[in-house]
Amino acid sequence: MRRIDVIGIGFGIFAAGGVVYLIFQLAGFDSISAGIWSQAVLVGGVMGWLLTYLYRVLTKNMTLGEQMRNYEDAVLQKRLEEMTPEELAKLQEEIEQEKQRSSGN
Repeated sequence: MRRIDVIGIGFGIFAAGGVVYLIFQLAGFDSISAGIWSQAVLVGGVMGWLLTYLYRVLTKNMTLGEQMRNYEDAVLQKRLEEMTPEELAKLQEEIEQEKQRSSGN
């Protein structure tokens, strides 16, 4: 995310707070109650966003992680494509031996 994006999001949240405040005032709340409830709505929204962020972090479903997995898969695929049939047969034999060793334990 670029710096200008963060600044834009900050202004957007600030403006959303003002809009929510005005909506509460138009709904008949006095200015103090409208301020309290608009703050509660914004804090609730930020907490909701934070929970979704923490969920993505804990499940490792973040953009960087996905990009790294895609890159690693592409590198492995390229290496497999560049292998000769003899190298592929040798690799497959090693995999079979490893499977036999792990199933024997």
